[in-house]
Formats: sequence, structure tokens, C-alpha cells
Amino acid sequence: MEVTPAIIASYVKGIVEGDANASITGFAKIEEAKKGDITFLANPKYAHFVYDTDATAILVRNDFTPEHPVKATLIRVEDPYVSLADLLNAMQSAKAAPVGIENPCYISEGVEIPDGAYIGAFAYIGKGVKLGKNIKIYPQTYIGDGVEIGDNSEIRAGVRIYEGCKIGNDCRIHSGAVIGADGFGFAPKPDGTYEKIPQIGNVVIEDDVEIGANTTVDRATFGCTRIGKGTKLDNLIQVAHNVEMGQANVVAAQAGFAGSSKIGNYNQIGGQVGVAGHIKIGDFNEVGAQSGIPNSVGSHKRIIGYPAVDARQFAKNLVYIKRLDELFSKKK
Repeated sequence: MEVTPAIIASYVKGIVEGDANASITGFAKIEEAKKGDITFLANPKYAHFVYDTDATAILVRNDFTPEHPVKATLIRVEDPYVSLADLLNAMQSAKAAPVGIENPCYISEGVEIPDGAYIGAFAYIGKGVKLGKNIKIYPQTYIGDGVEIGDNSEIRAGVRIYEGCKIGNDCRIHSGAVIGADGFGFAPKPDGTYEKIPQIGNVVIEDDVEIGANTTVDRATFGCTRIGKGTKLDNLIQVAHNVEMGQANVVAAQAGFAGSSKIGNYNQIGGQVGVAGHIKIGDFNEVGAQSGIPNSVGSHKRIIGYPAVDARQFAKNLVYIKRLDELFSKKK
């Protein structure tokens, strides 16, 4: 790849300050960038790197005001992080995508392989599977009977999708993810043992969902476990049976959602958050890492802790806890 700041600015609708015809050949973090690299400044706490970096060009916000001379070319944009994502996606899409069927693999009789599809070696495609156009199924993937996968979706190596599950268009499921394994349902018996409750539902993943490596989404006892349009799940997340997750949520690694919890739309949920079963979380919430949520939550909240409370209250509580020793000492 070799482009100029002028070409990049035209693509991301930016304004160039500096050498518009400099040669850019790669991407790098601002503290590691060398000549020929383009980097970005999204967080003001890294602004000091702008003056020392060897990068050829830097994506900055429109309102960025340098405090010292900057040797790099600046490309002013509305949101540098979004513009960086656009550039990386453009570079990724320019790479030739795999097409065709590798051998050995198993494709059940009657399954139609659409135009532009890729089926990697040692993949298994079950009976009655429906595949969308331009789908990419990488090696050692299991697609169970009756699974449906929409157009332009990408199923990376080693993914397991159990029977009857439905994956929408433009989805990406990363290696090791398991979609549609049995929910954790067992009925206690008088003798202290447990009887398994058959899990006869499925998983429905709507369009434009990304699911990270080794994340598991369990099938419903009956009905469906649902992941809404545009939601992004990180690696190592557990979504239990009959969970209903709305649109455009982002969830960091090691979070867990117990059975039948209902998550609204546009929530930002930190790593290692635990959500109890049969509760509801509204829309546009921010949940701090390692929070435990045992009760339902409304909308537009910022919460953290266990049990999760308002972030400002949590900060006050920390101050009180730190002063406990002092307060007890005074009481003696």
C-alpha cells in the first residue's frame, strides 16, 4: 500500500495540514510510528506523542490545537478512531478473499453452494443448511443440520454452529466460538441428583453481529436465544439460554449473562461483568468492569461494583472504605 495524505483525506472527508503528497506505506501506534506510517490521536492523554512521533501523517480531531510545532502532516477529521477504522476496513477489503471449495470437506447432499462462497478444508456442512452469497467458512468448522447463514458472513476456523441456528447477513464469528450448545438446564431430584432438561430451542443472530473467539451462545430451552443487530461480543463471553440481547451492544471479554436475562439496546458492558438471570437491562447504559448486576436496571445509567450502583456513588463508597481504619481508630 502506498498512498498520500491527500488521497486519505478525500476518503475520510478530512482536511490536510502539511505535505499533502507525502508517501504513506503503513499504519502504526503513535508512540511507535516511523517515517511512512500514518497514525492517529483519539485520546488527549497521548497528545504529547504528536510532537515527538516520526509518523508521516496523523489523524486528529477537527478541534485539535497544537501547543508546539508538529513535523508530521495532520489530517483533521470528525473522529480519528472512526476514520482509522474506515481506512483499515478499506485496506482489508482490498485483499483478495478466498473462493472455492477445498478438499477434503463434507457437504451434505442437496446443500447449494452460492456464488463467491469459500468452504475450507475439513469443514462439515450438515443436511438442509442454507448459505448466503459470498459466505466464507474456514477450515475445521462444523455447521449443523438446518443452519441458515446469511450473505457476506464469515465463519472462522474451528467454529461450531449447532443444528437449527440462524446467522444473519454480514456477521463475523471468530475461531473457537460455539453457537447453539445446550443451555444449562437441570431439574433437581429428591435423591440429590439432577435430571437434564432438553434444550429444544435455537440461537438467532441478527445482521452485522461480531462474536469473538471462544465465546459461547447457548440455545434456548424453547424459543430462541437472540443477539440483536449490530451487537459486538468480545472473546470468552458466556450467553446463556433464552437471553435476549438487543441492538448495537458492545460487551468486553469474560462477561456472563445468565438465563433469560433481557438486555436492551446500545449498552456498553465492561469485562468480567456478571448479569443475573431473569432481569432486564434498559438502553444506553455504561457498566464498569467486574460489576455484578443482580437486579433490573433502567436506561441511561452509569453503574459499577457489586451490587452495581451509580458510578458516582461507587466513587464515594471507595472514599468511605479507605477511611474506615481512620474512623475506627478515632472511636477507640
